[in-house]
Amino acid sequence: MTLESDLYAPVKALLEGQGYVVKGEVRGCDVVAVRGNEPPVVVELKRTFGLGLVLQGVDRLALTDLVYLAVGQWPKQMKNVKKLCRRVGLGFIVVSQDKADVVLDPAPYVPRQNKRKAGRLLGEHARRVGDPNLGGQAMRAPLMTAYRQEALRCAELLAAKGPMKVAALRAACDAPKAAQILQQDVYGWFERVERGVYAITPKGREGLERFDRKPG
Repeated sequence: MTLESDLYAPVKALLEGQGYVVKGEVRGCDVVAVRGNEPPVVVELKRTFGLGLVLQGVDRLALTDLVYLAVGQWPKQMKNVKKLCRRVGLGFIVVSQDKADVVLDPAPYVPRQNKRKAGRLLGEHARRVGDPNLGGQAMRAPLMTAYRQEALRCAELLAAKGPMKVAALRAACDAPKAAQILQQDVYGWFERVERGVYAITPKGREGLERFDRKPG
């Protein structure tokens, strides 16, 4: 579609096929469709999906709950587009080859909370010591998570005291997940020297230097 107006005829045909009387450019709305005494349907047209179209649709929700956004090509991130439209109560139409297809009908958004994710969020917040990260920092930089802080405490103690048993390490450096951290060895910082006894690796010492942690 080269022009927004190219979307009008397919959208009009779609709505007329459902018994609506359709008119274009009614008091600032690209498309207005009326069927009997039902609430009107408003459709805003754009060649491509973007924030401006969403804001336009949100504004039209003051007129009716039945607002659709219509675009002339499939968005690359359709899953996220549908999620956004659901959250604000907008419908979504894609016009392709002179045919309009309804991808999503408008409906009130009722969010479903993920209690497991919420619990992980609160748990991470509670276990993290201090506030070591800048909000908005680039994801390329390693974030200081509660898990990494605990691993650093283990590495710091092993660098200072030498090989230790897991139970002793757990108690000495306040590391409730010491067994998991040492056994999984996500960062390559630890090695098992005998059953239940672990030591720090050269990579672990590099980790201490990288995060400016000196053995105590």
